[in-house]
Amino acid sequence: MTGRPATTNVVSQRRPDVAVVGGGPIGWAVAWRCAARGLRVVVHDPAPGSGASHVAAGMLAPVAEAYFGERELTALLTESAGRWPGFAAELTEVTGADIGYRTEGTLMVGLTVDDLAEARRLWAYQQELGLPVTPLRPSPLRDREPALAPRVRGGALAATDHQVDPRRLVPALRLAAERAGAVLVAEPVRRLSDVTAGATVVAAGCGSAALTGLPVRPVKGQVLRLRAPDGGPPGFRHVIRGYVDGEHVYLVPRDSGEVVVGATVEERSDLDVSAGAVLRLLRAAVDLLPEIAEYDLVETLAGLRPGTPDNAPILGPLPGHPDVLVATGHHRHGIVLTPVTADLITDLVTGEGNSDTLLAPFRPDRFADPPGGLGAPVAGTFPHSTEENSWN
Repeated sequence: MTGRPATTNVVSQRRPDVAVVGGGPIGWAVAWRCAARGLRVVVHDPAPGSGASHVAAGMLAPVAEAYFGERELTALLTESAGRWPGFAAELTEVTGADIGYRTEGTLMVGLTVDDLAEARRLWAYQQELGLPVTPLRPSPLRDREPALAPRVRGGALAATDHQVDPRRLVPALRLAAERAGAVLVAEPVRRLSDVTAGATVVAAGCGSAALTGLPVRPVKGQVLRLRAPDGGPPGFRHVIRGYVDGEHVYLVPRDSGEVVVGATVEERSDLDVSAGAVLRLLRAAVDLLPEIAEYDLVETLAGLRPGTPDNAPILGPLPGHPDVLVATGHHRHGIVLTPVTADLITDLVTGEGNSDTLLAPFRPDRFADPPGGLGAPVAGTFPHSTEENSWN
């Protein structure tokens, strides 16, 4: 990708129409959409793209991620996934970038009888919601993915669950936003009251809590990156999501030969990688796809998902501050929810569109009034960027 405008630390003398706090996929997508509508946009982030999106696997999985008791969230995931083909095509057209968008679908599998029984309960619920889940017996399952271990007892296909590469996506979104006129301010925001703009959009991931007082907490996840031997492509095409002796694991193949294996879910805020987590993830991955044992282990890392009390994102005006819009708390779903979040927030900024129905379950005012308010300072220094993202 070429033609990126120079980064600046100096905002134009003209007051921006929109200030976006957070340079992850959500922040850059909002900036792109707003700038494309003719608004003056600045994005505040000292290290854009270096936070959670650098760890994310990039699964676009409204079906596989549909869990009990999350019907409204599932509806939002499905809506956003439906926008992804057009969103990806438009982004590629604007930037010329390959964002690793792939549509082979996702295979959900169970290794043991107990694993399969657990998986089938969830698949039945997903089918009740009208989601496209196709159960597969072992033989047709291995026809689709011959590399699966013979022990795998069965599975299901989620044909509409796709993937994208977040490490390609974020630079492409930044390029699209900057070509539309958005400007990066490579400095942290410590108080929202220090931001001068017609509207402020907080897409700061776990940093959103300190800025807004909203209940966004870090949920740690550890992830591995492997590489197929001899520089070739991985020996499987679908995203694999498996139940393995009670462990949950996913494997995401890239055209480049990379395979992302993840992920732990820990109520912690550190970024340490533990030997035990690496062992559990590798053991589960090899149990499903034995050839993984021959792959190179090239990276182990941890990131922080922005979680909320109900596991759903926080979207809309901050109570008591109508000029501050919040786009945070996406937990596992930041990548898949990028298109719909960008569209909804941009509609709120411009006063166009009719987003009330989609936004209603996710508005910030569903929680108690934030105790800190706009004057609350950021507590400490965040280890990476203040981007909003979650991963899958």
